[in-house]
Amino acid sequence: MVKRPSSIVGDEGTGLDGDQGPPILSVSDISAMVKSTVEETFGRVRVRGEISGFKRAASGHLYFSLKDETAVIDGVCWRGNAGRLGINPEDGLEVVATGRLTTYPARSRYQIVVEAMEVAGAGALMKLLEERRKKLAAEGLFDVEKKQEIPFLPDVIGIITSETGAVIRDILHRLGDRFPRRVLLWPVTVQGECAAAEIAAAIEGFNALTDKSSVPRPDVLIVARGGGSLEDLMAFNEESVVRAAAASKIPLISAIGHETDSTLIDFAADQRAPTPTAAAEMAVPVRADLLALVEDDGARLVGAINRRLKDGRVRLDGMARGLPDLGRLVEGFVQRLDDWTERLGNAVRIGMRDRRAELAGLAGAIPRPDRHIAHARSLLKSEVRALKAAGNTILDEHRRALNQAAALLQSTSYERVLERGFVLVTDDAKRPVVAAAGLTPGMGVTMRFHDGEAGATVNTIRSRGRDNSGNGGGKKPGKKPKKNSPDDLQGTLL
Repeated sequence: MVKRPSSIVGDEGTGLDGDQGPPILSVSDISAMVKSTVEETFGRVRVRGEISGFKRAASGHLYFSLKDETAVIDGVCWRGNAGRLGINPEDGLEVVATGRLTTYPARSRYQIVVEAMEVAGAGALMKLLEERRKKLAAEGLFDVEKKQEIPFLPDVIGIITSETGAVIRDILHRLGDRFPRRVLLWPVTVQGECAAAEIAAAIEGFNALTDKSSVPRPDVLIVARGGGSLEDLMAFNEESVVRAAAASKIPLISAIGHETDSTLIDFAADQRAPTPTAAAEMAVPVRADLLALVEDDGARLVGAINRRLKDGRVRLDGMARGLPDLGRLVEGFVQRLDDWTERLGNAVRIGMRDRRAELAGLAGAIPRPDRHIAHARSLLKSEVRALKAAGNTILDEHRRALNQAAALLQSTSYERVLERGFVLVTDDAKRPVVAAAGLTPGMGVTMRFHDGEAGATVNTIRSRGRDNSGNGGGKKPGKKPKKNSPDDLQGTLL
């Protein structure tokens, strides 16, 4: 039954016939009446439709639309319920949403407030996963050549699973039975909205460890979860988890669900185990089996060596029987050696005797050294006398030539010229004045005679073609001196 508003805004209207009309309502009144009617009538509903326009607000609330072939309804899931949905909503996913209908007066639209959500059918979900698998396979994430080999006996095993489930206990128990190893557990949630992000972060975190990290880097990783429905295993089908597994540099074993369960991480892992217990069996060998194998291999090795030694002895004995008697063989060589030793001694004695006789003959033919020395000394004395005579002759010739050159040099010396009446004129710098052109009136000069020096001052200069007497240039030049005039007898001193 529709409730009336508690108050009516405005007056009642009047119809054409004078009767009173319906009350006048405000927009808020109408919105409140519609909201109340919708919420009372559809207090809890389940709606099937395809998600469209999905977005996650910064506040954590989810907003989307549900549509089918002919209609669309808005949907909202508050943050408190979003973490408990069990699936990750996305565009194109057909779901059954459980909640209540209400209205949003600000836009005059009705919507469903979702409290739970599930996939509309296994077929739809499988179709979604198949499309995702094809997409990731096309990118090469599942290529066989990229698979890494699981180490035979890892020192450290990294396990990514829930810390409270039975999976970790089963793995640890199985590892303890087969071959105890150091185990590092990275606890994660394996179901729910945050599961995929935690699993991907755990894989990347183990790969980020280095030799300098406080925690050792695992040699192999095991991502494990117990059985569950397809919706329960959806975290291991998320694209972020699959990409992290494919990019892992540490060999990775996936052990999700039971043997019949299949998730996308199985395709990206380097090895898939049907169960978590089987993953532990793949990670390490059986220690007892290894010991037995080593002991068996050791026994087989010892047996092989013994057989080889026995065969060698038999062959050696057979070959030894085919050899001649070494004692008899050596006797002949010993006798031959004694014979050669005796013959060698005789040959040496005879040879030494012959060499001595030959040496004595050669020594007799050699002249005495003192005679050679005396002859050489007499030759040397005669040569020395000849050298002295020749040297004296050469010295006399050079002495006469030197005396002649000295006499010639003395006769041409300028001192001898000065003794004949010539004078050497020098300026203040003691440089010879060799021409009248080098003199100026009033210039001081030094005249050197053969027996001393005298200073003088130049008053007049008469040379060919000019007169520098200082009496003016009006006088006519004097007559040219005769060729044999005494003024020309100075000339050069040498």
